[in-house]
Amino acid sequence: MRLAREIKLTDELRQTLERAARARTSSVRFAARAKMILMAANGMTDLSIATEMGVARQTVARWRARFLVLGVEGIRKDGPRPGRKPKISAQKVQDVVRMTTQGKPAFGTHWSTRTMARASGLSEATVRRIWKRHGLKPHLLRTFKLSNDPLFSEKVEDIVGLYLNPPDHALVLCADEKSQVQALDRTQPGLPLKKGRAGTMTHDYKRNGTTTLFAALSALDGKIIATCAPRHRHQEWLKFLRLIDKSTPQEKQLHLVIDNYSPHKHPAVERWMKRHPRFHIHFTPTSASWLNMVERFFRDLTQKQLKRGVFGSTDELIQAIDDYIEHHNADPKPFIWTAKASDILEKVKRARANLHKLSTV
Repeated sequence: MRLAREIKLTDELRQTLERAARARTSSVRFAARAKMILMAANGMTDLSIATEMGVARQTVARWRARFLVLGVEGIRKDGPRPGRKPKISAQKVQDVVRMTTQGKPAFGTHWSTRTMARASGLSEATVRRIWKRHGLKPHLLRTFKLSNDPLFSEKVEDIVGLYLNPPDHALVLCADEKSQVQALDRTQPGLPLKKGRAGTMTHDYKRNGTTTLFAALSALDGKIIATCAPRHRHQEWLKFLRLIDKSTPQEKQLHLVIDNYSPHKHPAVERWMKRHPRFHIHFTPTSASWLNMVERFFRDLTQKQLKRGVFGSTDELIQAIDDYIEHHNADPKPFIWTAKASDILEKVKRARANLHKLSTV
């Protein structure tokens, strides 16, 4: 008759197992295994332990063997399991990834789970799992534009330096205009949000005029200086500059981050700047509006106030914008810039290298 290996416990090991067997915080499996080992140490056979515990004799034998080799840790956790062999080969997975990233379906610009399933001979669910595992989302497309400004590096270092290390006794203001803001009214009233149904809005609309929002964001505290005007010429830009001049402490130097829009460089604007030497202009590189933090405020304004808004006139639109800015300035929160100029330039360098590779293929 085959006898099970004997288990001998030290006083310390026995106390550890007894605590585990009766502790409420231990897992149920660990407590049961600890009881098996205690019974085995008391001289009980695997069969008698299995009968008392209500498990198979092979189960007791397995945990006896693991305890003899690994000790308490051997019965605390389950051992590694081989699992089911994959039905899809690694080569087939790589083929799907390669086709997704390097190819296109016939008569299509990008793959869907259906078209990839037909092309690869796999199910849609399998294709979906492979894409998820490799982080592939062919249905999404993001736009980008690399700046061709010859002074790109110098301008990035200048503006990022203002954000990360602003000058003493000065204010950094990110200024721009949001032009052609439309006062849109819907042709029919929408249905309200209710349980089980989203709110509705007609796809078509009526245009009731436009306005241009001029705004300057303080990088220090996030407050907004703003005004609306019917047009966005250099005359309106000059009026906005005068508003900034009146709205800020006269003893402070002002560093304005603006883009290269032609009214910002108009001769009349340049003459006004010479008469107001406390204004210092920092132009963003061309095609790099993301460097201007006021764009983040414009995005929030659009998403929270304008996108779903219904305006019967430009006066209603301007009032809604003014209300949003007043609410924002009551409890402003600055946008914290964290990216270093060196990190931005390195990322642009990699992008240029990738574009060069694509252009030479």
